[in-house]
Parts: sequence; C-alpha cells; structure tokens
Amino acid sequence: MQTVPFGNTGFNASRLGVGLSEIGSQFSISDQGQATTMLNTALDAGINFLDTSACYGISEILVGKGVAERRDDYFLATKAGHIALGAAGEEWTYQTVVDSIDRSLRLLQTDHVDLVQLHSCGIDVLEKGDVIRALQEAEQAGKTRFIGYSGDNEAAHWAVDSGLFATLQTSYNIVEQRARTSGLLEKATDRGMGTIIKRPIAGGVWGKSRPEAGIDDAGHYNTPYLLRAKAVRALGPIEDEPADGILTALGYTLGDPNANVAIVGTTNPSHMATNISQIDNDLPIPDSVITELKQRFEQLDKDWTQRT
Repeated sequence: MQTVPFGNTGFNASRLGVGLSEIGSQFSISDQGQATTMLNTALDAGINFLDTSACYGISEILVGKGVAERRDDYFLATKAGHIALGAAGEEWTYQTVVDSIDRSLRLLQTDHVDLVQLHSCGIDVLEKGDVIRALQEAEQAGKTRFIGYSGDNEAAHWAVDSGLFATLQTSYNIVEQRARTSGLLEKATDRGMGTIIKRPIAGGVWGKSRPEAGIDDAGHYNTPYLLRAKAVRALGPIEDEPADGILTALGYTLGDPNANVAIVGTTNPSHMATNISQIDNDLPIPDSVITELKQRFEQLDKDWTQRT
C-alpha cells in the first residue's frame, strides 16, 4: 500500500483508510467477528489509518475489541462533540468533549489516540473556543497526539485559517469538488495540515449513474449525489474512463496531490479487499479523465456546496 506524508505530523499515511461509520451503525455486538476480520484484512494489506467517532454507534467498541492488540500498526483517529451512546449532557460543550475523549479511550482500549477531531461543528462553536480548549488540554495530557477539525464549507475554512489544528477532514469526490475549487485543500496543505478525505466515492454513485444501471434511488443521503452524477454523465462519454465506477471515483480523489488519505467505509471484508487491490494495482487513472471531471463539475456547479 502506497503511503504519503500526513501533513507535518511525521506520520506516513496509507492512501486508503478505513472509515468506521458503517460498521458502527450497521453491526451489533454479535457481529464482532466480522468486524475483526474486516479490520485485520485492512491492516494486513498495509492500511494504517482508522477513522472512527464517538457518535458512530458501536464502532469504538468493535475497534477496541477487534484490534487493540495491534495498536502500534495503525494511526487511530476519532471525533468528539456530539452526545453519543446514551451519554448525558449537551453537545458542543467543554465537558461533553472532555467526557467523550475519556469514553473513547476506554472503549478503544488504549491510553491515547493519535487524533481527536471536532465533528462538524459550526463557526459559532469554533469561535466560542471551549471545545477547542478541551482538545488542546487532551493533547497536553497525552490523551491524543494531534487535534483536528472534520467538516465542510465556511467552518472548514475557519478551522484551516485559525492555525489551531494539525489536520482537516472534509468531503471531496467527483460530484463534491468545492474543497478543490474553493482552495480549501490547497490551503490546508500549504499550512502543513494532514488532509483526510471523507466520502471519496460518494456512496458509489458514479457507477450507479450510468443509464443502463437504471438506478434512481441511492438512499437518503446519496441520492442527491446520484442526481449530480447523472448530470455530469449527461454531458457525454468520457474517453478512457475506467469501466469500474469505484475505480474512477478513487482515481479522481487520490489523483489530487492535496488529498493525503481517503477513508472508505464498508461492512464487507471482500469489498475492502477489492478497494485495496484497486489502490495497489489500478491507479492512477488517466489525467485526461480527471481533467474532464473537473471541467464538468465547474460547468455544472451552481449550488453544489459541500454536503454536511
């Protein structure tokens, strides 16, 4: 698995990371065996970046029980800010973030994580500063090595401009290119931040958007992405486009030099193995395809802001 420097953290991140929202929301405790298999499949293939969150259902429990004994094999990122797992309190307060970090450490069965990120809070919360202070104190106490921000649009720009965070996680894919066109990713790179790309394959909508697929519903969150993808495809065939839509999506996202690691979530170990094989064997895709996808987005982007 190819690795690249993760900003100025001193860590070399695998280009593909594991997003753990799916296993946290779709698995139960009885699915621990499948979760452990999926995680070990990723680690054995060279993936070294796991991204979870306090509010991703039981994902932290599954990670802690599944691969805590391999803690030195991966960079462990989590997120804080929301009320999760029946905890008391109010979201986006200092105490909620403090409690969330301590709970994450317990569930993940570790004495520290590598990264704690604020999870998509708005500028008003960032400007108030209490939750940032909670992260800074956790860093000073050795509970996390780095602090970051996960989010989009104006709040993401605020986080990058503030100089307070070591990393940025934001949405970027074929039909979600504002992180590029607004200069967000480039600015983060220039500031030495590690960049984490969420939703890099946009729920697989690029392949689903082919007319012959006959798909009009990609689920509650991804259907707007599907409509965007269909609009891009309606502009005509793209010469030398890969036949596999997931490969095209990964090739587009990871073809950006300002994207360090793309996190993809799945509950299926075989899907994980396919993603790994594509990264290892089938990239890069032709530059001409990436250029065409960029031009089409810019042509169609009237209100295609990053979706939170």
